[in-house]
Amino acid sequence: MNRMREVTIDELRQLAEAAREDIWTTARAYGREPKIYLHWSAGHHFQKFGDYHINIVGDGRIYVSTDNFADVLAHTYRRNSGAVGISLCCCAGATTNDLGDEPPTPQQIESMAQAICAIADGLWLTIDCEHVMTHGEAADNIDGIEPHEPYGPQTTCERWDLQFLGTDESPAYTTDYDDPATGGNVLRGKANWYRQHK
Repeated sequence: MNRMREVTIDELRQLAEAAREDIWTTARAYGREPKIYLHWSAGHHFQKFGDYHINIVGDGRIYVSTDNFADVLAHTYRRNSGAVGISLCCCAGATTNDLGDEPPTPQQIESMAQAICAIADGLWLTIDCEHVMTHGEAADNIDGIEPHEPYGPQTTCERWDLQFLGTDESPAYTTDYDDPATGGNVLRGKANWYRQHK
């Protein structure tokens, strides 16, 4: 397993800036721009995994598993090259009806939004669904890139990470990606708010 270390939002931005050229070069080789993929680990609030560049634990602290965000890690099936994976450490035992005893915490949600903003700033990316996607959205290829058969909420539901957050803003599971209450739409909205209020 890679060595985890705690970082600040500013350090995330610096790591993204340092990897920008390599990430863009790799993404262009696949005929696209870089991506940021958002996950939950389906583990416990303080259980971190080396499959993701960034792990956000239950109290909102942020850890990186590598100091080179251009490293290709195994976070999103057939979409790992030229991409950064961010995971909330949560949702052990979650179902589409119940996020279980360890749902995303408010601290995790805000930290993820700030992390999205920092990575997008460092990589020069727009914070939109073309560049920042949940694993559920990516699994259903909603960006029009089709490196695999769909396996998300609208199809097999094999992956549905962050389809809802269990909060007032995102209370329930839905397969409608245009619904402003999906986890992806809420997180992108929060990240854009942080971008505007730096």
